[in-house]
Amino acid sequence: MSQQDPTGMEEANTAFWPGEMSLEDNAASFIYQNEIADPSLAAAGQTSDYTAGDASTANVQKIIPGPIPIVKRPVSGRYRGSLGAFQLELRVDVDRTRPMNRISGDLYQITGATTSYFGSFVVNAPSIQFSASQVLIKGLGNFTFTAGNPVIQVTIPRRTIFQSQAAATLQFFSTTGTPGTIYGCVFESTGFRTVRIETDRVSDVSTPVFSSYNTAALPSGGPNRSLSVVNAYAEAGIEMLPTAGADVINIGEAGAGAKWSNAELHASMQAHFSVWKDTPQWAVWQVAAQLHDLGPGLYGIMFDQQGKQRQGCAVFHQGIGGNTPEKLRLQLYTYVHELGHGFNLLHSWQKSLATPAVPNRPLALSWMNYPFNYPAPGGESTYWSQFAFQFDNEEIIHLRHAFRNNIIMGGSNFAVGSALGREIMADPVRNDSGLTFKISTHQRKFALGEPVVLQLMLGTSDSGGHRVHTWLHPNCNLVKVIIAKPNGIVTTYEPLIEHLVGARESVIGRDDVIRDSAYIGFGKDGFYFDQPGNYQIRASYAAIDGSEVLSNIVDVRVSYPVTAAEEELADLFIGEEQGTLLYLLGSDDESLRKGNEAFDLVLSKYPKHPMANYVRLLKGVNASRDFKTINNDQINRVSVRHAQTTESAELLAAASISGVLDHVTNLMTLSTLVDVHKKAGNKDAAKETLSKLSAMAIKTSSPGKDKTKKISSAAMADSFSDPSYWNGMRQ
Repeated sequence: MSQQDPTGMEEANTAFWPGEMSLEDNAASFIYQNEIADPSLAAAGQTSDYTAGDASTANVQKIIPGPIPIVKRPVSGRYRGSLGAFQLELRVDVDRTRPMNRISGDLYQITGATTSYFGSFVVNAPSIQFSASQVLIKGLGNFTFTAGNPVIQVTIPRRTIFQSQAAATLQFFSTTGTPGTIYGCVFESTGFRTVRIETDRVSDVSTPVFSSYNTAALPSGGPNRSLSVVNAYAEAGIEMLPTAGADVINIGEAGAGAKWSNAELHASMQAHFSVWKDTPQWAVWQVAAQLHDLGPGLYGIMFDQQGKQRQGCAVFHQGIGGNTPEKLRLQLYTYVHELGHGFNLLHSWQKSLATPAVPNRPLALSWMNYPFNYPAPGGESTYWSQFAFQFDNEEIIHLRHAFRNNIIMGGSNFAVGSALGREIMADPVRNDSGLTFKISTHQRKFALGEPVVLQLMLGTSDSGGHRVHTWLHPNCNLVKVIIAKPNGIVTTYEPLIEHLVGARESVIGRDDVIRDSAYIGFGKDGFYFDQPGNYQIRASYAAIDGSEVLSNIVDVRVSYPVTAAEEELADLFIGEEQGTLLYLLGSDDESLRKGNEAFDLVLSKYPKHPMANYVRLLKGVNASRDFKTINNDQINRVSVRHAQTTESAELLAAASISGVLDHVTNLMTLSTLVDVHKKAGNKDAAKETLSKLSAMAIKTSSPGKDKTKKISSAAMADSFSDPSYWNGMRQ
């Protein structure tokens, strides 16, 4: 069903177009889809004039049958032309595969030897007229800049399949009909966008990197065909060209079965992506790795570090690898899904977070939905049996016609939530989900720059038991956190790194609690608590059945710096590099050097201040791990800074007894300290720390059974040190 019109019939984008459509086919399809709106349209077999998106104004004329005509070439695709200092890239989308009945374009300004992006336009509901000899498309454009002549007309001669593709002529008009500039544009490609893709593999990946999947292997909702990642995007109108830089990343020095942390992936991407630049470009990087710190339940991540965003992603074969039909299908889905985030596509149930906001589409049979969380009856099995291996119509429109900066890798930030209004904080009219969702912070007052950590608790009032997924961390996109700032702005917390996760479910009863913890102070939009004053925080949980369960509202206050020390500490904590280090719990990445230097100054100048313990935490965690760095200038390429156990133990021990950390973060600190003592061969210290950890874990501030804590004392340290169990500040 359409997620935009609750009164509509079955959505057209559930259908699949297996082949190309001519202009005549497209017009006939347009009539068929709108017969209910205007039954008179059914009387005509072909059209010479129709207005896309508005059946009521279509001028349909019946054509008298004659001799069988020679097949005409489709006109859709990408065209390019120049006039003076400007260059135009034109996209025409009125026939061929899945026509969206739009035209769009990007304008570039040429100055000397440099070319700069000037702006974009799109015509969403043009009038489309065609005859045997030409097609004429005309409509009012939507521009990123102020256009003196906003009406756009495109004329393209129709050629037979025995002739070369004709050029297009674009002319701008004023709203009163005054002619403007004319561009002649030669045909360039059937692809609306061309993107270079580089796929690298880490040497310890134990299963083959995905190549292709035959959709006939398992039941699905589309035609049988062999699909690769490149083919999947070609069906959407995106031409993906593999670069010559595909390579194997050697991590032999890091040891067999090494897990990748977010910090290591961030540090390696810029060094290894052969065509990477800190500038917007049509290029994306995808790396196939074996295992992430979060365990086999994490299928993929879309990288989004400081600077230009949406340029790379990773997939993890520990969870998706294999050669069975189910695994190959999952690989295809995961590879395409993560790349979709690179094109600035949000999850199907999170479209309202876009700018501008649009309705969520949780029932969309799209690459961007989660199969295991599909809310229709039958859940995951229904999704796969009906999924045609395609994007939905709105996503196709975005891929082909989004303004250039909103889609190009390194352009606009991913899904900036600035369009959210205060109504997002409103209580639900009704909640029959049977679930309760609560949030809290371990303190209500924070110093300016102090990390804000959110505790999340999921329960149920259903005595008969309730099936839930256990992904509570905002990184996993199934929990949304809203923050109302002191200046009245309401924004959505956006994690620095997107995670694609698989099914992880549990059945909870009335006395059970699922817990998690998340650092929400820094993300894609920078620092969220960067000004003194009162804040409100609320979260929503996307349940398996599609319910959106809202939490309570938490009030916190960020204090004004009073002393010179407090003011300097705020300056030392609030910085993009410092925020990234807090998010990653430390890093050796050279690009974060200034942030590390700021935190070093905190320890040297204010060692007794409570906020110094946050620095001890992140530096202690970072020192506890072997840190891999990829350097293309070295023969070995991979250098490893091994764990610094003595330094890590001192820092973590001091942080754990400071009384500054929240309960869940302190559990993680102690579990990491147990691991450090074991690495150092200090069995007595490990045993003593494990005893403290066990005693802390037994104590809980909330009544009832804690489903996340049902483990034996002997397995306590291993469970708490497993990041798939604890997501807190460790992300």
